[in-house]
Amino acid sequence: MSVTLRKRKNANGTTTLMLDIYHDGKRSYERLPHLQLAKPSNVGDRESNKELLQKAESIRLNRAVELESSNYDMASDAGKNTIVTVWMQAYMDNYTKKDNRIIQSVLNRFKDFLAIERKTGLTFGNLDALIIEDFIDYLQMKSTGEGASSYYKRFKKMLKNAYRKRLMKVNVLDFVERKVKGRAKKKDTLTLDELKILAATAIESGEVRRAALFSCVTGLAWIDIKKLKWKDIKLDGRIMEIIRAKQQADNVTVSIPLNDTAITILGEAGIPASNVFKLPTANGANKTLKAWVTRAGIDKKITWHNLRHSYGTNLILNDVDVVTASKLLGHATLVQTNRYVNSAAEMKQKATDKINIEL
Repeated sequence: MSVTLRKRKNANGTTTLMLDIYHDGKRSYERLPHLQLAKPSNVGDRESNKELLQKAESIRLNRAVELESSNYDMASDAGKNTIVTVWMQAYMDNYTKKDNRIIQSVLNRFKDFLAIERKTGLTFGNLDALIIEDFIDYLQMKSTGEGASSYYKRFKKMLKNAYRKRLMKVNVLDFVERKVKGRAKKKDTLTLDELKILAATAIESGEVRRAALFSCVTGLAWIDIKKLKWKDIKLDGRIMEIIRAKQQADNVTVSIPLNDTAITILGEAGIPASNVFKLPTANGANKTLKAWVTRAGIDKKITWHNLRHSYGTNLILNDVDVVTASKLLGHATLVQTNRYVNSAAEMKQKATDKINIEL
């Protein structure tokens, strides 16, 4: 049994890739038309071709694993020789769930970790519990609290999938004793009183002010408000309908009612296909936002993401039920929304503590 990657030159200078598969005495070919190599006329073409070849090699290894695993009740030789990061990248390239960005981020960190450890060619045959435990330490060094835990959760997801694909004879995760420690770092939020102070404070960019306050009363994340179009706004119906960037794969439309503040911020409608807000880069907007919060005398660390958290927390503080808040925020589950419940409960406790009476 063998699976070989073949190249065939085309008349226009491109190269077609295919798999030469020999199994049970029969030979067959599988073309990979989506991975056609360009005629290498510049550096960009060469880099692109290199990436395509890596993907083709990953597909070749997967095909070999599938064929060998169907014949033997053990991890195949192809699996033992498969480079972990190459297989993980192929897994990521075909991953369509909404946490795909986190999956790619943890893979990037694993690649960085292996580069530091000088193990960039690590195969499943050489992957052991000690390496994974060292990676856990690396994640905790690079991330805090929930960040490390969230990354490791996705890392385990990939390894479990590799085990099910029979790339490993045993599940190496069963031998990992190290746990990800730490709690999620609490995020600062702005109360309604602080938002009023902020709105009355001078700012370098009027457009950043409009967009930031709009996020505070609608819960839009940066990536969503940056690309928000006038066609998404129904001023007459006082409603906004969008597909959040994190839920594009599920094609879920979120309907958000617009209150008086949001309507005032929007003003007159613009061209349907044009952006509602003309904003700088994320770094530029956050820099302006930070200076604005400091100028307002608010001693909190606020980025654009904190504005969304402020919206969620203020909903709960004002007795909006969790299910409704979850729908307004566009959360997939109530688990995410419960964070705002905990934050609101803590703020209520602090407010109550301020009116203690000494007896």
